[in-house]
Amino acid sequence: MQSPHPSLNAFEKTLAHEILISERLRATILIALFVFLSLAAFVGLTFFFQPINELFHGRLRVSTIVAVLAFGLSYEMLAWAMFNFFIKRKQQPPLLGRYGNALVDTSIPTVIILMTLGIFDPVYALLLPPSLIYFVFIMLSTLRLDFWLSLFTGVVAAVEYLILAALYLSPNPNLDPMMTAFPSHLSKAGVYILTGLVSGLVAIQIKRQFTNSLKVLEERNKIVSMFGQHVSPSVAEKLLAQPDLELDGETRHVCVMFLDIRDFTAFAEKKNPEEVMRYLNALFEFMIDSVNRHDGIINKFLGDGFMAVFGAPISSHDDVRNAVRASLEILDKVDAMNDSKVIPPTRVGIGLHAGDALTGNVGSTLRKEYTVIGDVVNLASRIEQLNKQFSSRLLVSDAVWNVIREETKEAALLGDVHVKGHDAPLQVYKLA
Repeated sequence: MQSPHPSLNAFEKTLAHEILISERLRATILIALFVFLSLAAFVGLTFFFQPINELFHGRLRVSTIVAVLAFGLSYEMLAWAMFNFFIKRKQQPPLLGRYGNALVDTSIPTVIILMTLGIFDPVYALLLPPSLIYFVFIMLSTLRLDFWLSLFTGVVAAVEYLILAALYLSPNPNLDPMMTAFPSHLSKAGVYILTGLVSGLVAIQIKRQFTNSLKVLEERNKIVSMFGQHVSPSVAEKLLAQPDLELDGETRHVCVMFLDIRDFTAFAEKKNPEEVMRYLNALFEFMIDSVNRHDGIINKFLGDGFMAVFGAPISSHDDVRNAVRASLEILDKVDAMNDSKVIPPTRVGIGLHAGDALTGNVGSTLRKEYTVIGDVVNLASRIEQLNKQFSSRLLVSDAVWNVIREETKEAALLGDVHVKGHDAPLQVYKLA
């Protein structure tokens, strides 16, 4: 037993693992083949023994047939178990073991031909269907996904067949000389080798396609992983599932969240950079998780806070409610962490506003950023800043309130509020 070479990268290990699964499939097919042959032999020997024995000139040896079928079935079951053993432990069998397995597999038809040599004239034994079983094993070697193992299987079949022909063939005046001529059987052995060569080439092609598929999957997983640092994995999956999704600019109805950590500047002045970073990471960890789980994306980090968007680039069709749920969940978590003293005493302010915004990639050919532009963003930021004025933690606009009012009973209308940069007053509601 040997483990994958330490220098193998994750892709090579995955490929090697999948090849083992393919090897196990080959063993499964051979098990099914031997089960079928065993059932056929049982039916034939049980119900039609006499006519079959007469066909074989009374030389039929039931014990020999049972022994060959039992060996073949037992060996393939053992091979299946060994491949399964290595698959579960994510290890690779020794290369010599794989060639040994190919050698034993390919020798099974040889044993069957030897069995028929005691019944028929050698030339008939070499021409009967058992010699065609070599082709089954050679073609199944394709599932090893190894050119050299397929070619090896073809060569073994050819060599063993030629050895039988050399040992048992002899001139027979009652038969066409071509049937007993060694060159005729030599050409048949050549076909075995050619079949092994072709199977090996097919194995190379399958492996190449399999490798390309794994690389595409690996690249896709990398994209999901990297993109998932900005959006939730579920959103990343949706984006990848819509390759024609327009990201260069479109108008969408979104709900924008601004979150700010109160008194962060004073806190940072008293702590070293490492402590400040640990504190921010402890907060952002669960805050980002809440946004992601409610189908939002973190669009920008603002030092001591962030801007999140619900409804772009993918809409859940319940974006406003998701934004409110994420906000309340964040506040509950902050309270719980404050009570358990996991973090220093912390207060946050959140502002929500919903409306139409221009969404898409903004930047140059060297660097682009997915962003949301519009009055809805400015107003959400202004609403968040009003938390300081009203000693609140979560304020929402009337555009948000109109969506959630049927299910949210506890809310205080703060009346018409004037915000900086906006002429008309806003109706603002306090949820927490």
